[in-house]
Amino acid sequence: MKNWFKCTNLVLVLLCAMYFITYIVRQSVSTAMLDIRPEFGLSNTEALFIFSVFGYPYLLFQIIGGMTADRFGPRKTLFVSGLVWAGATVVTGLATGFATLVLARVVMGFGVGATLPTATRAMQHWVESRKRGFAQGTTHAFSRLGNALTPVMTVALMAAFTWRGSFVVTGLIGFAWVAVWWWYFRDDPREHHSITREELAILPLAPKGPRPPVPWGPLVARMWPVTLTYFCYGWCLWLYLSYLPVFFKDTFSLSNSNAALFSTIVYFIGAIGNTTGGMISDRILRRTRNVRFSRIVVTATGFTGALLWLVPIIYVHDMTTVAICLSGGFFFAESTIGPMWAIPMDIAPKYSGTAAGLMNSGSALAAILSPLVAGVVTDFTGDKQLPFILAIGVLMIGALSSFLMHPERQFSEEAIPSAAPAPAE
Repeated sequence: MKNWFKCTNLVLVLLCAMYFITYIVRQSVSTAMLDIRPEFGLSNTEALFIFSVFGYPYLLFQIIGGMTADRFGPRKTLFVSGLVWAGATVVTGLATGFATLVLARVVMGFGVGATLPTATRAMQHWVESRKRGFAQGTTHAFSRLGNALTPVMTVALMAAFTWRGSFVVTGLIGFAWVAVWWWYFRDDPREHHSITREELAILPLAPKGPRPPVPWGPLVARMWPVTLTYFCYGWCLWLYLSYLPVFFKDTFSLSNSNAALFSTIVYFIGAIGNTTGGMISDRILRRTRNVRFSRIVVTATGFTGALLWLVPIIYVHDMTTVAICLSGGFFFAESTIGPMWAIPMDIAPKYSGTAAGLMNSGSALAAILSPLVAGVVTDFTGDKQLPFILAIGVLMIGALSSFLMHPERQFSEEAIPSAAPAPAE
């Protein structure tokens, strides 16, 4: 038991808690809208806009948040961003109408936008290189648990404290996390009061000295295949998160509670895929010592498995079979998370925050486009399965683009140009 309470494990627990809480605060408004919409007299368009407006600052702050983490360190960056998203959550509960709800969601997008790239920066020196896939898969599994439990938790808090009180309670939990993070975490493991020599011996510690400026051109050139691949994953993710409850309710004439139950089951199975994919990638890496093979084989298999599981729902209309196929598809799609989020650390250890921000910009863009496309095509055609058919094509592109990624080529050694030789006298 004593071995479990190592500093490295506790840092990972803190990051898992952050993923869990931030996914609750970003998703809870969709459940709370059941009471918000009639109180403020909102139309469906206004309600959906409040949900989606979060995505614009979230996209903007992927790269800015990663740059900030690289420059100022993840301790300060997550502290400040945590104060922003926790404060925005409390302010949501104090909203007086449509405009203030939109403002609160925009501010929340700025705060949450910096969290994932910064968390990757935090893991850079706190997680063994051979366990990066597991660490990323585990933290993202907690984000899916947050997605799955949000409807149930929000309904319970609304029953106890009203919808306004539910946001205040959640925001206060966020502030508590921020305080613990600031007290416990250190950017450099060597500065932690409880770190052991055994832990330091296996961690990829940063060299002392100033950090070089980000070489944007070479870094973008290296990361664009990763960003494209992650956009394809994000398209599938945000389709599931935004459309799945509506799909179950409208296609099979389910009640709200039953549609939420089926969606929750699918999300839980996705959480299992998060951890499984990361563990498999790390195991392959330990056995083969081939970084590219260990990351690409799991990613490509995940995309391929996801699209194959979605194909039957084009032809099958039995609710149980469709639910099983959607669950299998989400499991395989989520299995790509661990290796994908390990790749920025593999490619650019000196700029992992910025690299992770570049990668997650793909998913952030998908968060804006995927739900919008799903809504447009279903309204225009009346075909409720068409968004999943489109997702099959996007997943195919993701499977192919994954082979363009080269995590085995460490950017820090090739991207910084050497000093020009002094002129001869």
